Amino acid sequence: MENYLLVTGGAGFIGSNFIRRCLSVRPDWCIVNLDALTYAGNPANLEDLGPNLAARYQFIHGDIKDTALIDRIFSEHDLGGIVHFAAESHVDRSIVGPEAFVDTNVTGTFRLLEASRRNWGKGNVKKFFRFLHVSTDEVYGSLGSHGYFTEETAYDPSSPYSASKAASDHFVKAYFRTYGLPAMITNCSNNYGPYQFPEKLIPLMILNIIEERPLPVYGDGKNIRDWLYVVDHCDAIIKVLEEGRPGETYNIGGGAERENIEIVRLLCNLMDTRLGRSGDKSSHRLIQFVADRPGHDRRYAIDATKIKNQLGWKPGHEFEEAIEATVDWYINNLKWVNSVRSGEYRKWIETNYQGR
Repeated sequence: MENYLLVTGGAGFIGSNFIRRCLSVRPDWCIVNLDALTYAGNPANLEDLGPNLAARYQFIHGDIKDTALIDRIFSEHDLGGIVHFAAESHVDRSIVGPEAFVDTNVTGTFRLLEASRRNWGKGNVKKFFRFLHVSTDEVYGSLGSHGYFTEETAYDPSSPYSASKAASDHFVKAYFRTYGLPAMITNCSNNYGPYQFPEKLIPLMILNIIEERPLPVYGDGKNIRDWLYVVDHCDAIIKVLEEGRPGETYNIGGGAERENIEIVRLLCNLMDTRLGRSGDKSSHRLIQFVADRPGHDRRYAIDATKIKNQLGWKPGHEFEEAIEATVDWYINNLKWVNSVRSGEYRKWIETNYQGR
């Protein structure tokens, strides 16, 4: 890797954590953050970088589908790589309005690939150039009670969101095979940590507990996810970017399978300790099971053997340690929470959970 790195969607949850991590652990990297600032993009996620890190950071408000803008970024910065986070990512939103997911996740990725191919072909980039597409384990569909997703698992998406990510994965693979573009894919499990938009499970439960609002749990709550601390995910992406082989896919998992109801009950326990609640006042009383969502995958679990054996990466944080740190971050950053809980967010929660 050399100098300038373009990060798309860097004002979102994983993207902003990645930028923070890169600037902290790679002092010779400069980051250009391109973000359209849709509902989950928040430039305030990176406002407190401090002068030393901020000197190597540039924000550009724009869309990955704007080919003229992408070409301009290539011409102005001698890019050593692109890390492509920009995506619509919430499954429930994809069920209600799938078109935006096709527009951003498929068309947007295609436009970015085309711009990369065009400029890479002209030599308008560093000799070492990588296109890293950050994807999800949801492209693989649902597992039974046994087995794990590997890089060879057949794609079987269940929602418009996962279908759109699967399509974008296939475009990335095709651009490597057809044009030789030095592209790679990472498929990660469920992330958690600071700066996550409050419609996702863990921050939603933490904040509802604080406000003593209902804790909506889909179905029987026994859907299983493999939880990955966002800082560990960022370290894995850096590894792949620097040492991964073009054309390869790397699965990134936290090795922390938990049922959704288990996560909610754990958060109730952690929050009760911090808020001094017990007995009849315990947050467990707020748990409410609601109608399951359509196409709800039962279990995800990642086999991360490949990235461990080939690149030497493994999670650096135990789940119990990282989930406590996450809880404390949200408690200590309610000003940030309030700034992102817009009228749109509150309307969304009411539309999808009230009366179910």
